[in-house]
Amino acid sequence: MDPGDAVDLACELVRLDTRGGGESAAAAMLANRLEDAGLAVTVHETRPGRANLVARHGTETPVTLTGHLDTVPADEAVWSFDPLAGDVVDGRLRGRGSSDMKAGVAAAVVAATEHVRAGGSGVQVVLTFGEETGCEGARELPAGALTPSGTLLVAEPTANRVVLGHKGVLWLVLHATGIPAHGSRPDLGHNALVDLARAAVRIHEHDGWPTSATHGATTANVGMMRAGVQPNVVPDRAALTVDLRLVPGDTADAAEATVVGLADCPVTTERLVELPLIDTDPGRVARAVELLGGGTAGRTAGYATYFTDASVLAAALGGADTIVHGPGEAEQAHVTDETAPAGLIGPAAEAYRSVLAALT
Repeated sequence: MDPGDAVDLACELVRLDTRGGGESAAAAMLANRLEDAGLAVTVHETRPGRANLVARHGTETPVTLTGHLDTVPADEAVWSFDPLAGDVVDGRLRGRGSSDMKAGVAAAVVAATEHVRAGGSGVQVVLTFGEETGCEGARELPAGALTPSGTLLVAEPTANRVVLGHKGVLWLVLHATGIPAHGSRPDLGHNALVDLARAAVRIHEHDGWPTSATHGATTANVGMMRAGVQPNVVPDRAALTVDLRLVPGDTADAAEATVVGLADCPVTTERLVELPLIDTDPGRVARAVELLGGGTAGRTAGYATYFTDASVLAAALGGADTIVHGPGEAEQAHVTDETAPAGLIGPAAEAYRSVLAALT
């Protein structure tokens, strides 16, 4: 396998604009590549311009490789280079999605195609849209679209380190109501924005979240607030969105109760996204971990803070054991001037191909 093939494909993918949409173009490009190698490909475009791709080869229980095609937004005005650059400078692949996670998608696709071209079988590739907004694409895959799988390899950014699980997620909205009044007489109203602003500070400063030995601590990020109609009206409605990442021993119900208690004002709640955590038994994936380098000195398996499509796909695949391993760097995800180490993309593809050869 030529490591440059995976790097070149990653560059092509970064040049495609899939910032919060447009994944169909990437799915079409990759479908052609996978079909040319001999995989059977189905593209599911469940919304205009937004598509999932499922590719298979062989009749035996497959190893499934997965990644998402969407990226978060990128504002050209604050980047020092084009977010769609898709080039390699000083050993770094540059552009939005380079680390999260087009480098990983490229490595997975190249590994699958080379595996099949070499006579291998038992592989399934699942590429999704809308992962960044709560695994929307994975949740919209039609029944029967996936072949049950024993192993799910997620190419999310880990700098080619083996990760055996990640936190769950609860995106929770707090709604508060007040009493409107003229902005010159705030004493005649009740300001719902102020109530939730105080709540936001208490939630942000709370340090009593549950912790686990593997996944670390539950965290809460106060991510969005909406309130008010214009400056001279006391806001009678406000909404605060909190991103909670949950660890073993914590639950969505318990986390919600904590947030409501910290708000310390009358609120109603709305759950936008709720996804389970992943916690893979190391003994069940020991051979794959070894092939991915997770058993070597200084490369022990860890756990991720972010969520992945595995929260949906592992169950949809019949309870597949999940491993997260990808050439991007988690610290580069969602940042301005995102880059990825180009030198890790080829080795990731080689590692995936080794897993396919050994487990199928």
